[in-house]
Amino acid sequence: MNSKYKVFKYSSNKFENIDDLVSIEEPLEISLKYNESNKWINQSLSITMRTPGDDEDLVRGFLYNEQIIKNIDDIDSIESYGDKVGQYNIQNKILATLNNSENVNISKIKRDFLINSSCGVCGKSSLDALEIIKKNKTNPLEPKIKKEVIVKSPDTLRDGQSEFSKTGGIHASGLFNSNGELVAVREDVGRHNALDKLIGCALKSNQIDPKNQFITCSGRLNFELVQKVLMTDIGIMIGVGAPTSLAIDLANKFDITLVGFVKRDSFNIYTNNKKVIVD
Repeated sequence: MNSKYKVFKYSSNKFENIDDLVSIEEPLEISLKYNESNKWINQSLSITMRTPGDDEDLVRGFLYNEQIIKNIDDIDSIESYGDKVGQYNIQNKILATLNNSENVNISKIKRDFLINSSCGVCGKSSLDALEIIKKNKTNPLEPKIKKEVIVKSPDTLRDGQSEFSKTGGIHASGLFNSNGELVAVREDVGRHNALDKLIGCALKSNQIDPKNQFITCSGRLNFELVQKVLMTDIGIMIGVGAPTSLAIDLANKFDITLVGFVKRDSFNIYTNNKKVIVD
């Protein structure tokens, strides 16, 4: 989703007035409705800045990636509500109603999200916190992907984006099979939101196949992004930019192959190079 703005552009030693398409950024307030002790609870969970569109996928991915729910089928419904507001006349509130409160991590909601509602992972001070909710590592040997597939994936991701060519100001995450074919792609001004949207979409469509897939992201790779991919059991993650130290530590701990600085003729493998075919 984008909007047209008037800009004063300098190029080729001259100035001119032109129209420029800019990615829209709007707040989304995510709330959760669940039953606790035979009483329905409405809990404001998070406010995130996102590009409007695919909001339901964003909520699905967010709830699953943060392990508030264990199964995507625990969500009964997701609906936008409230007045349409702002310049773009958009509903910026969304409610997820859960049908299986027995599987809901209520203590996690109260502990993590009420303290810091802007980012689910903020405040997690160590990798040990993830071991509480994620017992198993990813497969240390699968899938196997060729180096040619790695270097082509950012271009394939770019070709699959609808908004980047228009605005140049939006991130993307793509789900690929081991042959380098794009299974699904989602875009957002926020890197975390793009990945939540992608995983939410893939879970809803039952497209996740860890033995035959990897994920490529358009920017740098940090701890939050790696932990979201970890929840899907997909064991290869690729980024156009650099990883952070904590992202590397997390990937190494769970046998994820982390690849960064991908260009058309080079890349760096930071962890577990056994899944990359380099011959």
